[in-house]
Amino acid sequence: MSGTAGVLARLPRTVEWRDGDLYLLDQTRLPHEVVVERQDSADQVFSAIRTLKVRGAPAIGVAAAYGLCVALRPFRSGTVAAFHDAIEREAAHLDAARPTAVNLGWALRRMQRRAAATKAAAAEELFAALVDEAVRIHEEDQRLCLGIGLAGAPLIAASSGVLTHCNAGALCATGIGTATAPMYVAHERGVAFRVYADETRPLLQGARLTAWELQAAGLDVTVITDSMAASTMAAGLVDLVVTGADRVARNGDAANKIGTLGLAILARHFGIPFYIAAPSSTLDFDCLTGADIPIEQRAPDEVLGFAGVRTAPAGAKARNPAFDVTPHALIAGIITERGIVRAPFDTGLSALFGRDNSE
Repeated sequence: MSGTAGVLARLPRTVEWRDGDLYLLDQTRLPHEVVVERQDSADQVFSAIRTLKVRGAPAIGVAAAYGLCVALRPFRSGTVAAFHDAIEREAAHLDAARPTAVNLGWALRRMQRRAAATKAAAAEELFAALVDEAVRIHEEDQRLCLGIGLAGAPLIAASSGVLTHCNAGALCATGIGTATAPMYVAHERGVAFRVYADETRPLLQGARLTAWELQAAGLDVTVITDSMAASTMAAGLVDLVVTGADRVARNGDAANKIGTLGLAILARHFGIPFYIAAPSSTLDFDCLTGADIPIEQRAPDEVLGFAGVRTAPAGAKARNPAFDVTPHALIAGIITERGIVRAPFDTGLSALFGRDNSE
């Protein structure tokens, strides 16, 4: 669709594979600087994922697939056996970068399966097969984003207010995003609506990233602090809440950026439908419920200050879980590339994706 393609044309690419090299947008520098870095080693890709230079479950998955190719370049001239050993070792290394976003491990396991299924006489052939698989993962992510947009756009009515949290936009993926995908499609169709973007403490992904990309795309976006969500809803300004997810359990429980659970509770109180937007690559049927989802704990300094400036007193302690889990009972629906799944989520998700997501 020309309008959604136009969104991507106005934004830097989050992940790019060009002439055999991997380039990642450093999202920690946004919105003030647009810096794209070539990735020369597995350690550099690991660090980019760990430090949130590349972030968002879909983008992490694509970056990891290409990152594995970067890690394996030195082994192309060796034996096939040594190459296979390197695949296992380097995939395990990259998989340890962050625990919650399921796309990281999903993409790496898919790359490993491609290698196992490839009958190659030389390591160079195996490498070529893995690059091909990474490109496929990349192209599929773009299609999944558009599918989510087409499925979710009818939820957005003219003159309505849509609230979102963190960044589940084009910067979290390689297409038009997940939670923002319905917004971009609705905007392209001429639907006039407003977006409220939670700033999303402690790292301000909503203020720094979501507001930046929505503004660039011409959408009406207003930044609010996380603590303003309740009053904004109470004022009747919010008709719909849509967030992304980093992992969705079999029963529909969804892990997303810390603060999402609070929004879901508020939305239930005010009678506002709360939706999760997630591609099939973010579904984890091995996690039966949200209690099985690992929650990343990040450094206390992210809470005790910002941008290198200490805001809490010396000696103060902090908790810093990066994600929380929203129970499926608070979710009106999960917007996927194949349509909107509603309760009961276990049967609905399995019917659409069970076979595709089994490993």
